[in-house]
Amino acid sequence: MSYGGSSPALSNRERFPTFFRTHPSATLHNPIRVKVFKKFNWHRISTIQETQELFTSTIEDLEQRVKEAGIDIAVRQSFLTDPTNAVRNLKRQDARIIVGVFYEDMARRVFCQAYKERLYGKKHVWFIIGWYPDNWYKVKDDRHNCTIEQLEEVLEGHFTTEAVMIHQEPTMTDVGMTAQQFTQRLNKILNTSDTSLVTGYPEAPLAYDAVWAVAFAFNKTVAQLAERNMKLEDFDYYNENITNAIYSAMNSTKFLGISGNVAFSAKGDRIAWTQIEQFINGSYVKLGVYDAAADNLTWYRKEKWLGGRPPPDHTQVIDDLRVVSHTLYFSMCGLAGVGILAGILCLIFNHINRNRQCVAFSQPAINNLTVVGCMICLSCIVLLGLDGKFVPDYHYPVVCQVRAWLLSLGFTLSYGSMFSKIWTVHQLTTTRKKDRAIVQIWELFTVLGILILLDIGVLTAWQVLDPLQRKLETFARIQPTNTEDDIELRPQLEHCHSENLNIWLGVLFGYKGILLIFGIFLAYETRSVKLKQVNDSRFVGMSIYNVVVLCVITAPISLIIGNQEDATFAFVSLAIILCSFLSMGLIFVPKMMEIIQNPQREGQEVKSLTDSLVSREEEERHQKMLGENEQLKKQIAEMEDRIRELNQKLQDRARQRVTSNNIISTPASIANKHQSGNKVVIVDPLLVTNNQVPHTPDSISSMTNQVDLLTANVLGQDLTESSPVVVDHCSDSGLAEESFGLNSSERKSTLSDGQDLVHQSHMKI
Repeated sequence: MSYGGSSPALSNRERFPTFFRTHPSATLHNPIRVKVFKKFNWHRISTIQETQELFTSTIEDLEQRVKEAGIDIAVRQSFLTDPTNAVRNLKRQDARIIVGVFYEDMARRVFCQAYKERLYGKKHVWFIIGWYPDNWYKVKDDRHNCTIEQLEEVLEGHFTTEAVMIHQEPTMTDVGMTAQQFTQRLNKILNTSDTSLVTGYPEAPLAYDAVWAVAFAFNKTVAQLAERNMKLEDFDYYNENITNAIYSAMNSTKFLGISGNVAFSAKGDRIAWTQIEQFINGSYVKLGVYDAAADNLTWYRKEKWLGGRPPPDHTQVIDDLRVVSHTLYFSMCGLAGVGILAGILCLIFNHINRNRQCVAFSQPAINNLTVVGCMICLSCIVLLGLDGKFVPDYHYPVVCQVRAWLLSLGFTLSYGSMFSKIWTVHQLTTTRKKDRAIVQIWELFTVLGILILLDIGVLTAWQVLDPLQRKLETFARIQPTNTEDDIELRPQLEHCHSENLNIWLGVLFGYKGILLIFGIFLAYETRSVKLKQVNDSRFVGMSIYNVVVLCVITAPISLIIGNQEDATFAFVSLAIILCSFLSMGLIFVPKMMEIIQNPQREGQEVKSLTDSLVSREEEERHQKMLGENEQLKKQIAEMEDRIRELNQKLQDRARQRVTSNNIISTPASIANKHQSGNKVVIVDPLLVTNNQVPHTPDSISSMTNQVDLLTANVLGQDLTESSPVVVDHCSDSGLAEESFGLNSSERKSTLSDGQDLVHQSHMKI
């Protein structure tokens, strides 16, 4: 008989066949723990234990009981001497409802580490052994560095479970006294005011009842042995008859003792009530008792929660479907709607003005297909933004398939129509047949039809062999900022996915990429070509440039940022909108402007945007003439600089002659002396015969020679009388103007004539 043994190992009848105890087994705590777990709807718990046989057996029993109750042990931790790592692992694995079994000294170290790891508070609940003294956490212990206040903080709200050590009712027991009388007698003998300092004080009623249990069993044994003519005094360890009689009597012993109802199970364990307490504001408050025999939990409803309610057994994870922002979605849908409306207006414009040259000579049927393709791509924007908030899960694969078909066929119709135009223009301008200058409409539709059939073939094979399905991509959990609840959001993003998605995308992107590259090559080759039958080929080429640039940028980036729903949707939608608007604008706006500026009057058609067929040779010849013109302009500028230089030299030479007071006379000059005074008259020989000196840049040197000759012939002439003197017409000394205004103005007029001649020469060149 034991009054202090609580190890579950003592219940093993193979090892301890005749062992009984009034102290309940440690496993007696587990039934009430399971009841509390169910009461507060906790289905996920964690355990931490000191590595001792007592606690290992307790946890093993708990695991079996919670498994039967449908409760999962998510985290299991144990330690031998240092609980630091075990507590850290509990924190790391998000343990919330924690059952700890360890001795009192280790309990202080465990909760000190829990304080450091912040493993307490409104999100956590601890269950520990209840047979520690009430002030166990206040005991000074050098093996931890937490204060009493810190331990009180971390212990606030924890639960303890323990067997009921003393009868709770003031009724008389079978041992001749009440529980209160027993306590008074014990305290009187101990003569102390602080019973917590007395080792084993809580187990005193168990020891008292253990003695009474043995006494009751012996009394029963004496009666049974008397019937067999045997006495209890004849007992020895080798007498199985007396041993079996004592065992049978002890196993059937039942009485109301100081510790309550005393009875034993087949394993020799005490069948007793257990109680549960909570640490509230520094003291333990009884919350309820559990009668294991009747499987009944009596709850007093005195519990207190730091968060106002029982915490969940784990962080509540809420799936949060990441969807496109409604503002962004409806904005893009609005722009797409405007684009579709613009496409309808373009179709109406094409139909109304189908007989106008600027429309008729631009292949309006192909232009209509371009517009239809743009409208299909724009309508696909609505599908790109649909997600789980608008479409059920089982309909999402249909949305994926429709997206692929609309976007691919819309692109082929719009870009393929422009490609067929530019292809035909390139064929016409590079053909060797001189008589072929007519665009056959069937050629355009043939090219477009081939591209569409290729699309249909690839998409059909994709849908039949490896159809697109809904796939959820899950991201790291995030903590919501607008709530204090113990919840986390698990972001999820919907994708259209198939097993061989990369292969199918590679096929689509591959041949469409080749088409884009070939299209931009043809657009560059025909950039200067103008055909009457396809008068908007240059604008079509510009549209191809825009489409290629936007597609080359959008396709890889959309794959890179595929897990960012808003960015992906905005990027792809803007690319579709820009391609559509630019293509329709470049093709139709020039025609609209032409018709607005040149309305049809009295049945007369306006000219097409380009009326003539310009060959490559003519274009090269035109560029060559422009180059030659630039060279001639440079030569003219050089000649003009030379003329100014020679004029300046002549002027300087004339000034030198005048200042030397030597007046030169020529045989061709006639001097007259005026009566009013002795004035020197200087006459320009060109006033007489201005044809003698040609006014061209090439004759400047000969003119200079003539002036030098005249100067040499008259160096010795007497200038005492007024003599008419002729000076070169290119001179600008100012002397003639000072002497005779008429001659001066006439000379200037002559210079002007010379300049006109130079100008005329310039124009002629």
